[in-house]
Amino acid sequence: MIKTFRRIYPLYLFIDFLLIALSFYIPYLLRYGYFEGGVLPNFLEYNFIFILWAVFIFITFSLKHLYSTDRTLTIVEETARVVLSIFYTAIIIAAVIFFSKYKFFSRLVFLGSFFMLCLTLSVFRAVKRLILRRLIIKGFRNINVLVVGAEERSEIILKEIKKNPLWGLKVAGFLDDRNILEFKGYPVLGGVDDLAKVAKQFFIEEVIVSSPDIDIHNLIEESRDLRMGLKVAPPDFERTLYPLSINQLGMIPLISYKQRKNHPAEIALKRITDILVSLASIVILSPFLFIISLLVKINSPGPVLYTQRRCGLKGKVFNLYKFRSMVDKADSLKSELFHKNEVRDGIIFKMRDDPRITKVGKFLRKFSLDELPQIFNILKGDMSLVGPRPPTPEEVEKYTHTHMERLSVRPGLTGLSQVKGRSELTFRNWVRWDLWYINNWSFGLDLKIIWWTLPAVFKGKGAY
Repeated sequence: MIKTFRRIYPLYLFIDFLLIALSFYIPYLLRYGYFEGGVLPNFLEYNFIFILWAVFIFITFSLKHLYSTDRTLTIVEETARVVLSIFYTAIIIAAVIFFSKYKFFSRLVFLGSFFMLCLTLSVFRAVKRLILRRLIIKGFRNINVLVVGAEERSEIILKEIKKNPLWGLKVAGFLDDRNILEFKGYPVLGGVDDLAKVAKQFFIEEVIVSSPDIDIHNLIEESRDLRMGLKVAPPDFERTLYPLSINQLGMIPLISYKQRKNHPAEIALKRITDILVSLASIVILSPFLFIISLLVKINSPGPVLYTQRRCGLKGKVFNLYKFRSMVDKADSLKSELFHKNEVRDGIIFKMRDDPRITKVGKFLRKFSLDELPQIFNILKGDMSLVGPRPPTPEEVEKYTHTHMERLSVRPGLTGLSQVKGRSELTFRNWVRWDLWYINNWSFGLDLKIIWWTLPAVFKGKGAY
């Protein structure tokens, strides 16, 4: 693996350099070669900015591990890292231009280069991932894995490996001291003490210890002697909401459970994305918004839009917009129906066959079309494209300290709890998914949730 990486690494750098050059000089040539009749001013100065930008991109890509052999990254996650890295470097280059003598630098060249860099470098990595995926599925550089411990936690690990074929992990079997022959269709090849024998027989390259009750000291020694990788699942990994990391306290390794603090640049990128997407959505969807407005008005008397007080970032109350899907003044009837609430363990109200819903409203709710006016909330800054769904002030009054963490980010039009089951989730699981999202947020995760939202909306699963 290391030898392969050493051969490919210079190739990655070379291709990146070519793409950076194309992304920089095409806007430059278009700006001056086409619009200015072939005159190419300040060529040497532009060359300096190009070299500087390329160096910053290489450094940032290295810091973001975009030249590593990490197979666990998805295309979406890698694309997000690429875009975020280029965004960082663009800020640096903009600062260099602003505070230097290069006042001549064309905004068209700068913006054109930025968007072309995002496009070309992202497409290259997406194509690279697709090629790698095909090779791995065909058996190229598959890694034989041995799982120590055949139990419920092992099943979770097994599911993750099956769900991510691009990792190239091939489970050869399990080791367990109990007298069992197989686990979830995989053979139990021996006990924990048989590691060395089994590893040699099945050419094991990676060992995953799933059970917290196993003494790993001998496993560490044997893995080192056999030059195998050894990974140990931490205690309660299946229940924790927070990202884990290993920190050194002198000679003592410590597992760190900590809440994620978003970088200001990441927050800025998320907000810029919200503004651009909401503006584009308003323009593109305006005919559909008009048609839905007519249908709502014709179907039942009352206003087209329904506004409701919701709590956003840090508990700030705002008016949330929705197409009205219920009879007029439906909120006054809610208290009479609360005993039929189907979210038994929570404080939110959900009812599958709510009699207040109109015929058009039922259709709108099934495909979440009633939520479309919230693109205006996103544009205003009340909401984001992705995040926990905004609660009402009445719900927040009943929140525990743990629930209050949902208010630490802007609420979203869609979110992890929406794609994981929506109204079919219990309130406890709803909160759990939201807190996991908050503590594991990344731009790539947002892109994945948006992608997952599309089939969830079309299927209408859990929407009522």
